[in-house]
Amino acid sequence: MKEKSYSQRRACALAGIDPRVYRRRSARAIDAELRKRLKDLSSERRRFGYRRLHILLKREGWEVNWIGGREANGPVDHS
Repeated sequence: MKEKSYSQRRACALAGIDPRVYRRRSARAIDAELRKRLKDLSSERRRFGYRRLHILLKREGWEVNWIGGREANGPVDHS
């Protein structure tokens, strides 16, 4: 868009997307550490589903909502 000096509306039309999609900011929380740990666990235990991975994360001390991992906080020390 900037390279060809097209307007945002024109560039979105050429790409076939709605300008609102281009401007939309994600509401997802930044949980890179949790996502990395979840990927590590899922690659180690390929047959485990999200429910069993959730249990493993809880055992490690993560406070995670099992529905998509929202409301995630880092490992919590309850001692």
